[in-house]
Amino acid sequence: MIYLILSLFVLAIIAMLAGYIRNKRLQGQLERGEITELPTLKQVEDSACCGQHEVCEKDSLLAAVSKQIEYYNDEELDLFKGRNAADYAEREVEEFREVLYTMQETEVAGWVRSLQLRGITLPDQLKDEVFLIIGERRGA
Repeated sequence: MIYLILSLFVLAIIAMLAGYIRNKRLQGQLERGEITELPTLKQVEDSACCGQHEVCEKDSLLAAVSKQIEYYNDEELDLFKGRNAADYAEREVEEFREVLYTMQETEVAGWVRSLQLRGITLPDQLKDEVFLIIGERRGA
């Protein structure tokens, strides 16, 4: 047990020394004009999943994943806030369908989450189509 703790301590010291040497080397290159600025961390592309979850949060339909309401050029759907899923007329279902089929497949799960956060229930007639799109995306 003592060897394990000692090994971890030595490894931490080696990592600190390597970081210190790297920073000194970069600072020297900056002063000599070999580089114009110190390197920074790159942000992960938004369209890619982070890989830290069993199911990508971007594909999740749960409103608890994100509390931020995002509009998908669908502000007109706010009129249906509080409506029961079975009470939509065919004309109203077509409004939802138009929004659904004008967005990219990668946006569908976020759109459904946004509807939930806004208090808008997806019409029953569209639920199978939405689940099919999201299911195909998860399987890919």
